[in-house]
Formats: sequence, structure tokens, C-alpha cells
Amino acid sequence: MLTNEQIEQFDRDGFIKGDVILSDEEVDRLREELDLVMEGKTVKKPVLNRNLLEGKSEYGMEISAKETVVQIVNIWMASDQFFQHASNRTMCEEVAQLCRTDTLRIWHDQIQYKPPVVGGPTGWHQDFPAWPIIQPADLVSAWVALDDAVIENGCMWMVPGSHKWGNNRGQMGSTPDFKPFHKEPHLLPEGAKVEAVPFEIKKGQVGYHHCMTWHGSPKNLSQMKRRAIAVHYAPGHTRYEPVGKHAMGAHITVQPGEILEGDGFPVVYRK
Repeated sequence: MLTNEQIEQFDRDGFIKGDVILSDEEVDRLREELDLVMEGKTVKKPVLNRNLLEGKSEYGMEISAKETVVQIVNIWMASDQFFQHASNRTMCEEVAQLCRTDTLRIWHDQIQYKPPVVGGPTGWHQDFPAWPIIQPADLVSAWVALDDAVIENGCMWMVPGSHKWGNNRGQMGSTPDFKPFHKEPHLLPEGAKVEAVPFEIKKGQVGYHHCMTWHGSPKNLSQMKRRAIAVHYAPGHTRYEPVGKHAMGAHITVQPGEILEGDGFPVVYRK
């Protein structure tokens, strides 16, 4: 369980680091499962299994042809091990604390793997604007490192307090040395500082971030792998409110305005 101080820090900054929640053996099992899914060797398949960059980042950064970020969406659908991970009691309890909810569902999960040397960047973004079929914007993600995620191999960086700045889709830019900036800073709240801090996470450790927090990760030019699994959790009051399209739309069985539920969005926690 998180302390009151940790919850206050999350409310202030939009992210916090949790504990190491996976043993070395548990990490090894997830790595093995990840290899099987990436190679297409599982009977069941995820929703997406692709190079996120494919020559051009969806966050507007120019990418060389060799740069790669392997993205797998809903690996839990292809792997019972990853579904068990998404149901991790400690992780779910702590996300429920941050969401102030007594029920959690999986919205979707996401692998992002930056291979050694050619691992590409993930540009500055907020998660929620990429999810134009759900409301309200109060989801929390649990990001667990399957390798030490450090500055050298492209760990995430966060902008403290940015979850309070509203939807800034299309307004986030990056300098050549991966510092974020707002393209129209006069639109930001008075006193807002666009300054990023590294979010280094140990192997097996969890980090939590709000769905509106600005974050991104630079290239992995090191000899180290950078594998991670993020589970994006929806509190029990999340509604299906489509104003655009999303890969998870095909799994939705409820009507607009109704609570998001169904086999594609399993409940993993009830208080």
C-alpha cells in the first residue's frame, strides 16, 4: 500500500516510483513470454505487434529507417503470464489508491522494447489524448521494467505537474537533446515549468504515472536492452465516449455513455 505522502506526491507531480514487485525469476518468465509473443509463437495473439516507429514516429519526430521501438498492445490476451502480471495484487491496490476507486479494469497493456543500439525514441506525449473513446481522463498506468531502465538505455523522462495542464496534443515539441517545450507556452497555466526529470526504474520495479502527465524517452544507443510492460488501468467509472478511433474499439460491446466493461476489459481488482 502507498503512504499518504506518496499519494500526495503523485497528486502534485503526476508520477511516483513504487517498489520492486517482481523477483528475478518472475522477470525471467515474462521475458521468455515476451520473446514467444514477439516471434509469433503463441496460439493467442495480442491486439498489436509492430515497430511503433516504422520510419516516422507518431509524435512527430523524424526517425531513421533502422530505429526500432517494438510495441505490443494487450500482450495479456496472448499470454497468461502477462495477465497474471496485470492482476498483481500490490500493483492493483496501489493504482486503486491513486485513482480513488474500488474497481479496476485493464484498459489495455503495452510492451515497449528499445533494442540495443537501434532503439528509437518515444516523443513527448500524454497518454489520454491517444485514447479518444473513453472518459474521464483519470486513468493511471503501472510501468514495470523488465531490464534496468536508466538514462543510458533510454529510460522515461517525466515533466512534474504537467498532468494539470489539460490536453496538449500536438503542442509538445522536443529539442535535439530531447528537452520538451510547448509550442504555444502562453496557453499553459501561469507558473508552469516545462522541465523534465529522468524516471529511472530498476528491473522488476514499478513506476506509476497519470494519463495526462507529459512523458517521453530518448534513443537507446547503449548495448543494453530496455524492455518494459505498462498496464493502463481504468477506474470503475470509466465510460465509453467515442469521439475518434482506437485499436481497442473492436473489443467494446457497450453503448456510448455506458460504463466500459466486457471481456476485453477484465476486472482485476475490487475492494
